[in-house]
Amino acid sequence: MSRYLDTVQQLASAQKGAARGAPAYSRFVNRRLGRLLAAWAYGRGLGPDAVTGLSALATFSGIAMLALVAPSWWAGVAVCLLLVLGYALDSADGQVARLTGRSSPAGEWLDHVVDATKVSTLPVALAVGWYRFDVVDRPMLLVPLAHAVLGAVMFFAMILTEQMRRAHGVESRAATGGRAPWLRSLIALPTDYGLLCLSFVLLGWTPAFVLVYCLIVAATFVYLLLALVKWRREIAGFAA
Repeated sequence: MSRYLDTVQQLASAQKGAARGAPAYSRFVNRRLGRLLAAWAYGRGLGPDAVTGLSALATFSGIAMLALVAPSWWAGVAVCLLLVLGYALDSADGQVARLTGRSSPAGEWLDHVVDATKVSTLPVALAVGWYRFDVVDRPMLLVPLAHAVLGAVMFFAMILTEQMRRAHGVESRAATGGRAPWLRSLIALPTDYGLLCLSFVLLGWTPAFVLVYCLIVAATFVYLLLALVKWRREIAGFAA
């Protein structure tokens, strides 16, 4: 236990600064859960790729349940726990990489591929489950399908914007090395993947879940529109 606590402390002191505007759950909850899991993985000799694999296993198990298991209170709890665990492990793999000095482009690539896959497959699996078990009216199936498109566009735009900043020698605006303002983190909360994970605890209570999910998708749409305008203006300035 003493060794585990020492590792947690070491990770806390070596952790990268929070991303500017990182949503509240991701910054204040998920990073800490990831730290605890990273210390556990390190104590068992697991490398960053192995932790990424565990993250994928937990995440895609939860996603599979959405498509294969009829919505109920216990299924909602199980999906929520699996997605929360997968997200925390997604934070842990990078911490393990830094702790062990095993960071690599291949590891970063694998992490992004898993992230890109879950962003699109999660809402699609939800739509499949809703359709198979006749949970909602047919027009409502368009909401998770739209969410899949929004997620793919946002993920690609974020990655591409960051790559173009590097290509033009512009300092990254993603990491600040300091504390993200509370207000910015709270404003971004509706778009937080962690909040989406938690929302599935309501899966068995269809009216409440549909309401919360629709609000999350609407907030994501608004956030993406504003972000795309901002990023487009920023990219346009590179040619000046």
